[in-house]
Amino acid sequence: MMFDIFFPDRYVASTYAIDFDELYERGFRGLIFDIDNTLVPHGAPADGRSVGLFKRLKAIGYQCCLLSNNQEPRVQMFNEKIQVDYVYNAHKPSVKNYKKAMEIMGTDTDNTLFIGDQLFTDVWGAKRTGIRSILVKPIHPREEIQIVLKRYLERIVLYFYRRSLKREKKVEKRQKLL
Repeated sequence: MMFDIFFPDRYVASTYAIDFDELYERGFRGLIFDIDNTLVPHGAPADGRSVGLFKRLKAIGYQCCLLSNNQEPRVQMFNEKIQVDYVYNAHKPSVKNYKKAMEIMGTDTDNTLFIGDQLFTDVWGAKRTGIRSILVKPIHPREEIQIVLKRYLERIVLYFYRRSLKREKKVEKRQKLL
């Protein structure tokens, strides 16, 4: 399928709905996060929910790194209350800074997971790097115009993603019957 290069490994409603304990049990040790519309609304500082999440992730034993296409002042402002490593001006979907984030965390493609809200930057970059990814629905509908335009294309890709999941389930059902 033409669109499957953009398919996430998982698609969930929110970063805050992910079962991070289960992922740790499965061997994941490094988490790379996008910031805007993945953890907080676009441009917002870290809120109580995001601060609590990172506190919990650190307690579980994860290494965490923020990977953002934003400039350093934005990333630094968000990170003030979080206090994790970060890479700003990342040029996602370029592979270079996904690799840099893993280097910083001391993880590799087998035990690192990327969480973000955009298919054509976050997920595609993770896929190109060989990292598994979780796509989350954007937190807030207010976005910059270039992102709004990308969202229309994302809807097309997500349509085919959902269709491929249904097809996989049908195949699994048939195999169980055999």
